[in-house]
Amino acid sequence: MTRSQLQTSEYNAFYQTYIDKLPNEDLISIMKDLKEEFVAFLQGLEEEDLKHFYAEGKWTVAQVLQHIIDTERIFQYRALTIAREDLTPLPGFDQDAYVPSSKAERRSLSSFIKEFECVRDAGIALFESLDDEMSGKFGEASNSQLTPRAAGFILAGHQKHHLLLFKTHYGL
Repeated sequence: MTRSQLQTSEYNAFYQTYIDKLPNEDLISIMKDLKEEFVAFLQGLEEEDLKHFYAEGKWTVAQVLQHIIDTERIFQYRALTIAREDLTPLPGFDQDAYVPSSKAERRSLSSFIKEFECVRDAGIALFESLDDEMSGKFGEASNSQLTPRAAGFILAGHQKHHLLLFKTHYGL
């Protein structure tokens, strides 16, 4: 399935800005391409870049990296739960509560790269394992309808969104 084949009924309208950042390609190709692009970007950073923030009260690069990884895991879990027909409504998550407790400032750049690669590879394997029927099932997350394939496009678009912010707002 390509991005343009995704129906708006499969996700909350809030996520449209993330999905719009993606090319009209299949999810697996997008995830693989973004993994390469993101890892190359991260490899160009220095350890001191992790402490950088662009305005008072904004997250540091390290905190954003941890946020991307956490969000990736959460949306993978949502996709898996819905694909396996667990009808339990899935809660939202408070990203602002996750950031301070992550202690991202204690991490090294290489640890972020390694973890991102592992988590993305797990996501690629998950989405490759889902057939059309499984990926099109509807469930509930954050009080909204969600399909596993929409969760995949959302996590990819979320990562792309933050990569663009690193370039435009953080000057990296």
